[in-house]
Amino acid sequence: MALKLDRTWQERVEQIEKGGSEKYHEANASKGKLFVRDRLARLFDDSSWKEDGKFANAETEGLPADGVITAIGKVDGRTVCVMANDSTVKAGSWGAKTVEKIIRIQETALKLKVPMFYFVDSAGARITDQIDMFPNRRGAGRIFHNQVKLSGMVPQICVLFGPSAAGGAYIPSFCDIVIMVDGNASMYLGSPRMAEMVIGEKVSLEEMGGAKMHCSVSGCGDVLAADEPEAIEAARSYFTYMPANYQTASALQEAVPAVEKDLEKLIPANQNVPFDMHQFIEGLIDKDSFFEVKALFAKELITGLARIEGRTIGIIANQPKQKGGVLFHDSADKAARFITMCDAFGIPLLFLVDVPGFMIGTRVEKAGIIRHGAKMVAAMSSASVPKISVVVRKAYGAGLYAMAGPAFEPDACIALPSAQIAVMGPEAAVNAVYANKIAALEESERPAFIAEKRKEYQENIDIYRLASEMIVDDVIQADALRDNLASRFELYAAKDVVFSERKRPVYPV
Repeated sequence: MALKLDRTWQERVEQIEKGGSEKYHEANASKGKLFVRDRLARLFDDSSWKEDGKFANAETEGLPADGVITAIGKVDGRTVCVMANDSTVKAGSWGAKTVEKIIRIQETALKLKVPMFYFVDSAGARITDQIDMFPNRRGAGRIFHNQVKLSGMVPQICVLFGPSAAGGAYIPSFCDIVIMVDGNASMYLGSPRMAEMVIGEKVSLEEMGGAKMHCSVSGCGDVLAADEPEAIEAARSYFTYMPANYQTASALQEAVPAVEKDLEKLIPANQNVPFDMHQFIEGLIDKDSFFEVKALFAKELITGLARIEGRTIGIIANQPKQKGGVLFHDSADKAARFITMCDAFGIPLLFLVDVPGFMIGTRVEKAGIIRHGAKMVAAMSSASVPKISVVVRKAYGAGLYAMAGPAFEPDACIALPSAQIAVMGPEAAVNAVYANKIAALEESERPAFIAEKRKEYQENIDIYRLASEMIVDDVIQADALRDNLASRFELYAAKDVVFSERKRPVYPV
């Protein structure tokens, strides 16, 4: 249905900027959802942002701006491009003009090499528009094609406020980070209703594709926000760690002292006693500078952005408090993704090592742990940014390799006095090597024999012996580590290497 054509410019603009019907605004408000233009007001530094395609479908009633806002403006003082669904207009669904607007703003980001923000709140495609927006050369598929082009060129940041349904679910998946609003955000290829109709599965939306599920189980979500203001603030905060594009560097911030902690006392003498690596990280980095990524997913590995003396770094750390810090297929995926993102944008990497190795057993072999572990090793090995590996306690087996061990050309491999580097721990090693001998001994003789062999093994893997053999570059006290890292990252900042000459690797998937 066409609108009246005799309206003034002001009337037209006001009508468009109101969005959809009042009842849809009220429905969103009842769920704690902000209007799309209010979301953008919180994102942009000021009101000077410029909107393109405002009058798209303006002559059709009920489709102001065709349900999406595309704009260019300043965030953190830097130019960015944004697309934002308006869920008061046809539930934020995509029509032909919606798709064209998104493609055009992506093309602007490509031309200017500026970051791209996606504010997603969409029920998916409008079936009525499928011929115009689905199969053709500038159809919806071009959006994903452009995302792949933008990947690694500029940061792509997704905030998911509501649904991201069907093919639209791939927008978050191609972004560098996905921030999801608890209780409202969801993503799925097929809705619960479709799942019941097609495969007979009865499942709730939250179980199938809710924010908590994706942030803790599937790993598709990176940050779980309590509400929309928190989600938008998280997006702005994350962006402060990012450069504008791959050709620039993250801005140096004002240095802030770390939280005062006795790092040495945090590390238990017994290699098998767990401790919280978060506490150790807190004592190394600038206070309140840790932005954790995938905090709820694969908790045995910690990944996040931080600053040391104002310099942005990426941290990959084993977490002994969770599953003993053993690496699983999910934690390997988590590490590979994070390392790749940091390497793409020139962010130096710090590995904090306390790892017994990769998990073993039938369940993980069936889940493809070898294949997934190879992803982590490949990502770490090929990363050309400055890399420092710090062996905090144990570094056993392939865990040493995955955490940027000496063979993988870290710029430095540093050990604390508490470090142990070996194929396996003393207990397992003695049992493996001397199993028959132990079995042949009288039971009363076994404890002394085992203790003696463990002592011999400990002496063989003594960290100072490894330093003498130049396997590690330095052994330092934990309380000197922050200053050492700050100096090294500054000195390594000019690193400029090509990993190997080729078109691209055959990536292990």
